[in-house]
Amino acid sequence: MTHMNRRFFIGTGIAALAAPPVLAHTKKSTYVLPPEFMPREVKIQNNFPAGEIHVDPNSFALYWTLPDSRAIRYSVGVGRAGLYHSGEFYVGAKRKWPTWTPTPDMIKRDPKSYARFAKGVPGGINNPLGARALYLYTPERGDTYLRIHGTNAPQTIGRAVSNGCARLVNDQVAELYDRVPLQTRVVLHPKNGQPIQS
Repeated sequence: MTHMNRRFFIGTGIAALAAPPVLAHTKKSTYVLPPEFMPREVKIQNNFPAGEIHVDPNSFALYWTLPDSRAIRYSVGVGRAGLYHSGEFYVGAKRKWPTWTPTPDMIKRDPKSYARFAKGVPGGINNPLGARALYLYTPERGDTYLRIHGTNAPQTIGRAVSNGCARLVNDQVAELYDRVPLQTRVVLHPKNGQPIQS
């Protein structure tokens, strides 16, 4: 397991990759994504190989690594207390407009919220997995039921609210999805209480 120190990632102030605010449409309202949540290219301290995903839960950031110690930084929502799982994974499957079914553990923890969805929710704008999903696997377990996915609740970006997955707004997860091939290495770094990006 790769551990990061608090100076792991350093932003360079390069302009965001997508300049205008993102209007994230949901069934209830239109949410304007704050400018600080826009993707941007940054310099990273560690020389990770290009073509990996690293999630830093301390700064609600997902990094798609590039050559020459650089990365594209996306803002994410992460798992809430007790539900975030650090570790090393790989992308074992990818889906556009995925269906969603709460896990038995989710239903057991909160039957009021999840039992009515036990038979699944079809893909679409109202689906909690949003526009795209990357399915995280390990060699030992296969599908871990952890996902990097879109969301129909864009106001949850930058917060610890999920059942363990990392979420991006739909426009950004669609862009990431196109960059990421199957078998890509994914590292969900541990929560340590210290911000990683200075």
